[in-house]
Amino acid sequence: MSPDPGNLQIAAFDYPLPAEKIAAFPLEKREQARLLQFKNKQISDHHFHELPNEIPSNAWLVFNETKVVPARLVFEKSTGGQIEVFCLEPIAALGDMHQALSCTQAVMMHCLVGGASKWKKGTLLTQVKEDIQLEVSLITKEKDSFILAFSWLPATHKFAKILAVFGQTPLPPYLKRKVVASDAGRYQTVYASKEGSVAAPTAGLHFTPSILHELAKRSIASAQAILHVGAGTFKPVKALTLAEHEMHQEWIEASLDFLKNWRTRIDQPLLAVGTTSLRTLESLYWIGVKLLKENPASVPALSQWEPYQLQNASITVQDALDSLIMWMEKRKLERLVTQTGLLIAPGYSIKTSSGLITNFHQPRSTLLLLIAALVGDDWKKIYDHALANNYRFLSYGDSSLLWKTS
Repeated sequence: MSPDPGNLQIAAFDYPLPAEKIAAFPLEKREQARLLQFKNKQISDHHFHELPNEIPSNAWLVFNETKVVPARLVFEKSTGGQIEVFCLEPIAALGDMHQALSCTQAVMMHCLVGGASKWKKGTLLTQVKEDIQLEVSLITKEKDSFILAFSWLPATHKFAKILAVFGQTPLPPYLKRKVVASDAGRYQTVYASKEGSVAAPTAGLHFTPSILHELAKRSIASAQAILHVGAGTFKPVKALTLAEHEMHQEWIEASLDFLKNWRTRIDQPLLAVGTTSLRTLESLYWIGVKLLKENPASVPALSQWEPYQLQNASITVQDALDSLIMWMEKRKLERLVTQTGLLIAPGYSIKTSSGLITNFHQPRSTLLLLIAALVGDDWKKIYDHALANNYRFLSYGDSSLLWKTS
């Protein structure tokens, strides 16, 4: 592990991104997106449907199977103004978003609020649809969000039903457009299975059943883990240095079967599908390292700077996995569920993956920092090439296959 990256200047990870380079809508066919490959420090141009041809047959892919919830709600005030509520995550007492979705009668959520200055504390926002009455009240203002209380009648409905009725697809604000009907399907991976994210793991948006079938036909294996994506993942770094930026904690899940499968493939090249999958894999490694040092009663969470402090470069991925598997088997746990705030930035050495499939990310973002940790200063060459050759950027944009720089 290299020195703490806290002193990195975020200005060094800026680049000009013209508005016309941002894809406001997805292509009609997912697999027609372009694919930039960076391998052996060389760039080549492809289309996403060619991906199976570019992956070695002994490689395997890890997907994030989280599912996006309709976490954006728009309320009309009696005066005619609008207040927009973007649900981020439940308060700590409720656990993760997946657990909150099962709540009946009421929940309390951390939210972003558009038009908050027009919302006086004590005033209820209300809507009625499909014979359901929803009320939302403002509890308190926090540093980066608000805590809101949601309550509804009939109280027997689950919060998942409330969002399905009143919510909209939570498109990133940088798209600067209204949600359309097709977003409900297109801002979701074809393999999404467990609700819990308020933003899509966008690297997976290009995959289709036919591409997944082609990968399997070529004996390229795949497996699934989960990171429930929070809006903090895409938050631009506004501080001058990384030491001043606080990563939001996000929930990750991995089954015992997944960890055992990984253990049997320890010598095979692993490709993470998306930055969320890579952060999940790296977090699992460091949690395994922590378990080698201690024997906690419950699975530990991981903070953003812990890996830089643990400095256990000599502990192999195999050893970390063995410690995770043994710890879970001893407690008869079939699934590991915890939180990670891991910040991957230059100075961090990727432990688990040979490469990454990912979209093109915002300037000054933690996602771009992760790319720089993977490929070094060549990130500039990659992004210059993408901009010069009319690649489409951000969530609905094109894709890249980036192999780790040794």
